[in-house]
Amino acid sequence: MDQNTRNDLLQLFREKLNSAMTYYLETCTRCGICTEACHVYASMGQVKHISAYRHEIVRRIYKKYFKARGKVWPSVGEAKELNETALEELYESAYSCTGCRRCMVYCPFGIDTQMIMSIAKLLLIGAHSEPEILTLLADTSIEKGKSLDLFKESFMEGVKKLEKDVVKKWKMEAGETAIPMDVVGADLLFVALAGAHSIIPTAAVFNAAGEHWTLSFFEAVNFGAFVGDPTRTQLILDRILNEAKRLKVKEVCICECGTAFRVMKQLAADQPFKVSSITEVHARYIKSGRIKLDPSKLNGPVTYHDPCQIARNGGVFDEPRYILKHLTNDFREMSPEPKYNWCCGGGGGLVALGEDTLDFRMKSARVKADQIKTTGVTTLVTACENCHTQLNNLNDHYQLGVNVKFLTSMVADALMQ
Repeated sequence: MDQNTRNDLLQLFREKLNSAMTYYLETCTRCGICTEACHVYASMGQVKHISAYRHEIVRRIYKKYFKARGKVWPSVGEAKELNETALEELYESAYSCTGCRRCMVYCPFGIDTQMIMSIAKLLLIGAHSEPEILTLLADTSIEKGKSLDLFKESFMEGVKKLEKDVVKKWKMEAGETAIPMDVVGADLLFVALAGAHSIIPTAAVFNAAGEHWTLSFFEAVNFGAFVGDPTRTQLILDRILNEAKRLKVKEVCICECGTAFRVMKQLAADQPFKVSSITEVHARYIKSGRIKLDPSKLNGPVTYHDPCQIARNGGVFDEPRYILKHLTNDFREMSPEPKYNWCCGGGGGLVALGEDTLDFRMKSARVKADQIKTTGVTTLVTACENCHTQLNNLNDHYQLGVNVKFLTSMVADALMQ
């Protein structure tokens, strides 16, 4: 690595050093409490997957270039030079971590591994060593935001074809639009994922609740957050923020996508609208009597997997359980305390990398498969696209014999006319 490249990367590192990040880098005592907190270490037993070990790779570079002792006497502070070998280690650490923050719950100092790994990912981007597919997908989303007029008409035509399937789930009055779009002054803007599976059941529930809503032209997923690029993350987020302001909506509701919800909730500060997850909205409808569910539609014991970005990182724990109590009389928790639930093993961009990470994802989430198996359920529910994909992969790999379902689809299927 030449000196100019190193200087550029160190400048990126420096930009991340706010007071919180400095605290995380300065505080770890290597007490080891986080050791068993990581699903990867608990499943595979390799030291390199301990949370504190991941920290230490970043921390030693910090000591080398940002601490006086590291500059003068690097061997004493275990300082590490930023070179090609260090980049390889940073890649392995960053892309074996799902950002679930389970370790943070256990850490006596509250050290945030996801934040420290954001340094690792940013350095990889600066060195052009990040997964290319994630950057490509992020750039595609950004271009879509710049070129709305080019695809707007074809998108509306595609959505129109889905309306008959919405009506099958909820019979509407003649003349009503099953999937409204571009409605100025709507109470709620729904941001879906690409695909009928995300739009159809949600539209049915909104219509059953009599919601004054409109569908976003943009998909919810934020690949900028997966790759760890703050600039791309904000540009992708801005597409939805600008649309919500243009339509003058009161609420932006994010579909079953954990990262999209966390990014919108935590980065879209001081906006003229409320931000909610679809799970929170459904629970609200049930509590207020706007929808009623038929519990006879679901048979057998049921458990719920908390998506880390929605639950542990987003605070949505009670609402999915409230909904499920209206869907089944046999709900079983995976963990006595939901905030300690194991990560599915697919976050942090790992599912988005597809087959390239499949073997690692299966091996590193063995403890999650064991946790599911222990419940003895026949239906496994979640409220996140990545989690749904990963849990289906685990179901096949470990032969768990469960039916993996989206919570929204279950709500739509149980609607009482």
